[in-house]
Amino acid sequence: MSPNISGYRWLALVSYIGLLSWVLIWQFATDFSQQSVLFKSLVYVLPLLFPLLGIIRGKPYTHAWANFILMWYFLHSLTMLYIAPEQRWWAAVELLLTTLAFAGCTLFARNQGRALGLGLKKLKDEQDG
Repeated sequence: MSPNISGYRWLALVSYIGLLSWVLIWQFATDFSQQSVLFKSLVYVLPLLFPLLGIIRGKPYTHAWANFILMWYFLHSLTMLYIAPEQRWWAAVELLLTTLAFAGCTLFARNQGRALGLGLKKLKDEQDG
């Protein structure tokens, strides 16, 4: 693995685990919401656990589809920045971690996928072959 790809993997891993930790602290250690523990666990924590093993193992495909899950947290942070002035600092950190995780996952999936020859073939190449 090249140093660039390794750096992208590190960025994705650290920011993803950081986001998971931040969400756990925000939702369970603060007293902002009156939602049940089950609701918080299912809505805020569970989605981040689905791709965690693949991200830890460095699987490019998992990094790629983890971005779909990250978009939930991106939208959540933007919404909280707008509607909850008392939680803006929490939402700003969530936005930063989500953005870094998205960039790291995207760059790692793209570059490691190319290095492994996992890219999608273009329709034009399929029709010619």
